[in-house]
Amino acid sequence: MVYYTVSRYNEDMFLVGILSWWYGDGWRQRFALIKARLGRTGDYFSIELLLSTLFSPFRQISTGSVSGPLAVQMRAVFDRLLSRLIGALVRTAVLIVGVFVIGAQIVTGVIILALWALIPLFPVISLIASVIGWVPAWR
Repeated sequence: MVYYTVSRYNEDMFLVGILSWWYGDGWRQRFALIKARLGRTGDYFSIELLLSTLFSPFRQISTGSVSGPLAVQMRAVFDRLLSRLIGALVRTAVLIVGVFVIGAQIVTGVIILALWALIPLFPVISLIASVIGWVPAWR
């Protein structure tokens, strides 16, 4: 029978390796995930495209130039103006929702990064709380 002994050095190095990953590569990976999520959300709401086409006609086939009596030309102008107004309102509403969602994701991302830094401390905090005799309020 072969018995393997684990030295205290190996246990310490294991803990150091976990903590160095947690506060190094793990943190960078978490930040990259949050950044990618923000990029996908910005792409989903097409923020840049909505801003560049804010006053474009809304789902209207371009009529081009209208010839005819003044009443027909004025009607075409007001139709295009109304279409642009509706387009601007719809795009503005989508922009507001998109900015709100992106803002909520930024706040959530900051909270996640802050909790990521604190999670390794939870066992130590729990040990200290149990030693001093702290009991949760719901008991």
